[in-house]
Formats: sequence, C-alpha cells, structure tokens
Amino acid sequence: MPALESLPVSYPLYAYFALIGLSMTFVGLLTSQIRKFAIKKRIYDFPKSSHKTHSSPVPYLGGVSIIIGVTFFSIAGTAVIAPSEVDLILAVLLPSIFLGAVGLIDDLLGLEPLPRLVAQTLVGSSVAMILIKTDTVGSPTGSNVADVLITILFIVGLSNSINFFDNVDGGASGAVAIATAVLTLLAFQSNQLYIAAIAALISGSTLGFLWWNKSPARIYMGDAGSLFLGSLLGSVLVRFEPNPITFASSYFVPIFLVAIPILDTTVVIVSRMLSGISPFKGGRDHLSHRLMRLGWSKIRTVLTLWILVLIFGLLSLALSNVSYSHEREIVALGSCFWLVLFLIFMRIPSRDAESIHQHRK
Repeated sequence: MPALESLPVSYPLYAYFALIGLSMTFVGLLTSQIRKFAIKKRIYDFPKSSHKTHSSPVPYLGGVSIIIGVTFFSIAGTAVIAPSEVDLILAVLLPSIFLGAVGLIDDLLGLEPLPRLVAQTLVGSSVAMILIKTDTVGSPTGSNVADVLITILFIVGLSNSINFFDNVDGGASGAVAIATAVLTLLAFQSNQLYIAAIAALISGSTLGFLWWNKSPARIYMGDAGSLFLGSLLGSVLVRFEPNPITFASSYFVPIFLVAIPILDTTVVIVSRMLSGISPFKGGRDHLSHRLMRLGWSKIRTVLTLWILVLIFGLLSLALSNVSYSHEREIVALGSCFWLVLFLIFMRIPSRDAESIHQHRK
C-alpha cells in the first residue's frame, strides 16, 4: 500500500477516535437540516411496496449528509496535513461520490436495475484501474487481470450488499459504523494511517446519521447513502493490507469485516433462485425480515445483526494479531460460523405461500 501507507506526521490512536467524534457531530447536525429540507420538499420513502418495513412515509436524503461529511473532512484534513496528497484522496472519493449521485437519482426518480449495475461496474472498473496504475492493491495476486476482476467483483458486490442491508431501521448505518471502527484499529496497527483516517470518518459519519436512523427511523439514507458507503468501503478495503500474515489469510481480514452484509445478500439470492424469483425484485426475505417473522421487534433484530457484525470484526482483529500457527484456526472458525448462520437463516421462513405466488407473477 505505498500510496496510502502513512501520513507525513504520526498521530496517536485517540486522534482517530477524535475524528470519529468530530464527523459524528457534524453529520448528526447536518442530517437534522437535510431532514427538514426533505420534509419541506416532500421527499419521502412511501411504504407502497410489500417489502417495506415502515407503515408511514419517512424522509429520504439522509445519505447526502453522509456523503458531505466524509467528503468534507477527508479533503479538508488532507489539505491541511498533506496538501500534495489531495489528488490521491479525490481518486479514492470521486468514484463513490459518482455512485452516490446515481443512487440519489434513483431515490428521486427511480431507476431500473440495469443502469444501476452499469454504474456500479464503471465505478469498480475505474477503482481497479487506479489501483493498478498507482500500485496500491492491498493484497495483490500477482496478476493485473486477476486484481482488476477481484476489485470489480468486490466493489459491485459490496455496493449491492450494503444497499440490500439497508432494509431495517439502523441496519446498514450501524453495520458500517462498526465495521469501519474496527478497520480504523486494523489500519492503525498496520501503519496505513490514511486508511485509518478515512475509516474513522466513515464510522463517525454513519454514527451521526444513526442517531436519526435508529428505530423508529426519522430519515433514511436511501440509495444515495448505501451505494456511496458500499463502494467507498469496498474501495478502501481493497487498498488495505493487513499485518504481515499468510497470503490466503490476508483476504479473510476484510471479508470478515463485511461478512454479515455478504451473508444477507447470499441468503436472499439463493432463496430467491430456489423459489424461482428474480434476485433484482424487492422482497421481505432479508435477514432482518426473517428475524422479524419470528416475532422479534425491530430493535432486537437490528441489535442482533450489529452483534454479528461485531463478532466478525473481532475475528478480523484476532486474525491480524495472532501468530502464524493460529491463523488457519481463526479462518476455519469464522468460515464455519458464517456457514452455520447461512443454514440457520435459510431455514427461517422468509414469506408465506401467497407472497411467493405474487413474486412469481
């Protein structure tokens, strides 16, 4: 990670937690104003689809506050600390800002799945080209073609996973806040301080938004926020190089950080394919929906999902801090736990027979 490895000046860990607090406060205050604007302009998410979990309109545009918060502090901080590196930060941010803009158009006007997929692929491709050109792939395979394909697949997949995970109050914002807080620690330990700073800003921004997004949600991030967060988190993770560990294990550190959003997407796609339903249609078959079908409240459901995200985050931390002899044990433990969760969630009914019939039409 030559280009994102360290800042010109070394800062203690508490400075990165100060970044979390600063961005959290800023985005929390900004979200209040954006919420008022959305209400004034009647920009709402109306519960007109069967897969919606809310019963009354909720304002959109919360993702705009996250985008502004992360972008402002990233650029302003870099301009003050290392002015010569502003172009580097823009190269990290701009593809995700573009995808966030596509998500905003979707929020306001509605887009078909294909244009969204094309935009995600373009962003993944642009990030891959930048990584290859600047030699900043965190765990390169030794093949430019393989690095490009993995980068595109990871960014497109994670963009959709965070987007899909945003299906219950506080679900995506809390999950991203936890994952990036852990990434801040991991990057700090690895002396990849730019990544630590960006991760801290993402964590703080999503925490500030979470104050308004927790159940009962007073504003939603919309596709603008979820696509921005998914693509930016993916872009940062492919640049991240864990502490010196085996080549194979190095891939599990970032994967564990986003294991639960990936689990949600996997469960949805597999269950829909088995039921003859298009994966691109909305439905009440996500992890949160399945838990709530058991009679769980929204709060209990989202807390459970956050705890699962934290568990996998701790596995990432453990994997980066154990000796070589224990790496395989942690990888095996995390992989088996993920598989058990997959089997458990697949056994929880996702919908009734009437709903399946309606989806097939």
